[in-house]
Amino acid sequence: MKRLVVIAFVLLAGFVVGASYAQDPQPRPSEAEVEQRAREIGRGLRCVMCKNESIEESPSTTAQDMRRIVRQRVRNGETDAEIMDYMQSRYGDFILLKPPVQANTYLLWGLPFMLLILALLWFWRAARKYTDDRP
Repeated sequence: MKRLVVIAFVLLAGFVVGASYAQDPQPRPSEAEVEQRAREIGRGLRCVMCKNESIEESPSTTAQDMRRIVRQRVRNGETDAEIMDYMQSRYGDFILLKPPVQANTYLLWGLPFMLLILALLWFWRAARKYTDDRP
């Protein structure tokens, strides 16, 4: 029985020591790669204080904090989509400079086209009225 306990202890100790020497499955990106990816992601995120500036362009302290979060997540090995999903879940759809097309953004996406159609109709009616009034 003592032998069994000693063998189990040795195997357990070997597993713990072996696990401590295990290498990271994915290599860490260099700081230049982190900076490049973080800037690309940051260009797609809106600063919540400056409205129509990306977090890369904004000088606000909120944007600086958001840039730090993005860079830390890039260093942790998260994908661009995971980082964007995290930022979107934390700050809402407003943070995306290109909001997704969904039920609550139909008006946002459709309004420019509706205004263009209305302007063309108005122009057509005005031009028609102008030509009808000429002698």
